[in-house]
Amino acid sequence: MDRLKIAILGIVHQKGLDFLKNKNFEVFEINNFEAEYLKEKLEFVDGILLRTSKLNEDILKHCTKLKIISRHGVGYDNVDSDYLNKKKIALGITSKSNAVSVAEHVMAFFIYLTKNLSSSDHLVRQGNFKKKSELPDFFELYEKKVLIIGFGRIGKEVAKRCHGFDMKVYVYDPFLKNNLIESHNCIPIEKNEGLALADYITIHLPLNENTKDFISKSELNFMKKNAVIVNTSRGGIINELDLYQALDKKLIKSAGIDVFDTEPPDPSHLFFKLDNILLTPHNAALTLECRKRMSVEAAENIYYFLEDKNKLNSENLVNKDFLQD
Repeated sequence: MDRLKIAILGIVHQKGLDFLKNKNFEVFEINNFEAEYLKEKLEFVDGILLRTSKLNEDILKHCTKLKIISRHGVGYDNVDSDYLNKKKIALGITSKSNAVSVAEHVMAFFIYLTKNLSSSDHLVRQGNFKKKSELPDFFELYEKKVLIIGFGRIGKEVAKRCHGFDMKVYVYDPFLKNNLIESHNCIPIEKNEGLALADYITIHLPLNENTKDFISKSELNFMKKNAVIVNTSRGGIINELDLYQALDKKLIKSAGIDVFDTEPPDPSHLFFKLDNILLTPHNAALTLECRKRMSVEAAENIYYFLEDKNKLNSENLVNKDFLQD
């Protein structure tokens, strides 16, 4: 009997590769993501473990044996999910792996942007230690108000850490009942009301037609002048031009951005002109610990879907409703 073939698109931690190889799958890695190359190499694969390369219908229709794509992460806007649904091909995510790393990244943004750490570091390096009184004001997180938009696993982990700083935590998530939010010692609130009172805003939403430009000029105008906004979810949820203008005009204090409309961003990107924004290269979930967990969880999705569905974490199958006969 031929071994099942699994393609790894992109670099993942060795632990995930070892898991699949130990299950006697034929595993091969691909780091050339040109469409014609993928059409040839993916024709007879049974499963794909996918990092960030794009798989559209034009490529997927050449995958004649494909049964599952398992994303190394929780977002799947780089996959044509409509095509997968139509063909009853499973789409998996690593729902349990990245929440802690992303939540810590959010808190790092909050602290860095609140404490003016770069200005203090620069002052010391320039030999101006005694001029510390000339630094701009910086603040505590203690008793500040934070609005968490989207209260899934990551939002909940952010809330726990904010409570550790004695912050007042508000949550906007229209898909959850208030009592569930309250059970995490958080305060449910409507979107615009939350934007108006928050000192800190952090976004944890998928990108789709309902969340595109979820934060734009009108929402930014609700915010306080001292507001700090952070996006570690997906580019496109915050309108980049509107955010640039709000920061440039000092309508809000600062922003932390891990994700962009186009990745990597163009070297002439407007954000690069600002000194009140902190940028990271979509790596909030790429701590070593998280990369290990994601590689194994993504590999487990493939193995359990193909060989032992009873052990599969059904929450990891985002299109399970389309897989029914």
